[in-house]
Amino acid sequence: MTKSNYKLTKEDFTQINKRSLFTFQLGWNYERMQGSSYLYIILPQLRKMYGDGTPELKEMMKLHTQFFNTSNFFHTIITGIDLALEETDGVESKDAVNGIKTGLMGPFAPIGDSIFGSLVPAIMGSIAATLAIQGQPWGVLLWVAVTVAIDVFRWKQLEFAYKEGVKLVTTMRDKLSALVDAASVMGVFMVGALIATMINFDISWKPAIGDKVIDIQDLINMIFPRLVPAVFTGFIFWILGRKGMTSTKAILIIILLALGCSAAGYFLFGMK
Repeated sequence: MTKSNYKLTKEDFTQINKRSLFTFQLGWNYERMQGSSYLYIILPQLRKMYGDGTPELKEMMKLHTQFFNTSNFFHTIITGIDLALEETDGVESKDAVNGIKTGLMGPFAPIGDSIFGSLVPAIMGSIAATLAIQGQPWGVLLWVAVTVAIDVFRWKQLEFAYKEGVKLVTTMRDKLSALVDAASVMGVFMVGALIATMINFDISWKPAIGDKVIDIQDLINMIFPRLVPAVFTGFIFWILGRKGMTSTKAILIIILLALGCSAAGYFLFGMK
């Protein structure tokens, strides 16, 4: 069996939303971040689609435990599109699902976090705090109302994204491959941007030739800014491809390498 005959119901959306609101961050870890949580919120629906213990279920479970990290306020949009694809094409949608998840989680992360994690709390929190300081109970009620409104927004977007996803795979199938390709390119772009902006890895060694001190990092920056983080990231990808290597082991290697090189005074490591 490759395709599913099961159609999601209101009860399914309710179950997914409950798990999303109350448990999505409980499985967070440094290796795959929200990967296990993503699988958990849709696991009952996957079982209904593919059947318990089937090879198809195991294959999709492996897919959904891969690295995933995006805004808590937008992740069910990705989930809705994902379920629409799987409901229509089953395991055959595997590549499309992976492309959608990879391509959308990057853009959604800064949008959701900046709006609902920073902008809304800063503005509405200031108004609510000002009212509370003045002794008006509306301050507390306003903040509660804003929180409820955000949760309602999160609740509604799952079914909306699912319905749009169904349209995508039924009436716009010719555009699906283009969307997947675009999402994949965007995902690669976001990874490149994160490498350039988030990895702080500088050469601090400054050899002296006579009275002249040579700043190696400045020379590299003039030739190729952020070259060292790019080379270092390439090295990490290389060791992850070695037999027996895991993300956890790679993180340990980075920590030991950072401590050793920094102690020797040749490099400065850090994450912005």
